[in-house]
Amino acid sequence: MKKTIVIACSILALASCKKEGKELTMKSDVAYASYGDSISADNVLSKEDVLVTYEKLSQGDTVAVKFRSNIKAVCKEKGCWMNLDLPENKEVFVKFKDYAFFVPTDSKNEEVIISGKAYVSVESIEDLKHYAKDGGKSQAAIDSITAPKTKYSLLADGVLIGK
Repeated sequence: MKKTIVIACSILALASCKKEGKELTMKSDVAYASYGDSISADNVLSKEDVLVTYEKLSQGDTVAVKFRSNIKAVCKEKGCWMNLDLPENKEVFVKFKDYAFFVPTDSKNEEVIISGKAYVSVESIEDLKHYAKDGGKSQAAIDSITAPKTKYSLLADGVLIGK
């Protein structure tokens, strides 16, 4: 009976651990900070494979992906979005599922493993200007935005950022 109680308490204690910002060590002994849902560094697609996936998507399509990339930009206000590097000078715009978590505002250039739903979106001029302002762009750069833009986007449910 005592063993059962001890085991049950241990499981409850582990289940109540906070998800955000915990440090994980994967098989390769690379330390990651975890944000959002717990994900592993296993079965990760390359940037090249993800670009091929995006090129096959039409507006309204979604597909689950998990891939490795580098962070090109992060919202400087609160870490509520980021841009990830893809081949051919392309990038992925990332938002976080249910606005439930954010990433550090100083994580630019860090390696990231990200899991979520990939989709193609058309961003309005107003949204593009808002993101440019959050990204610290100059007023001249913001004013030069005059047309909507088709973007590769991702709604992330879990993120690992290399330490």
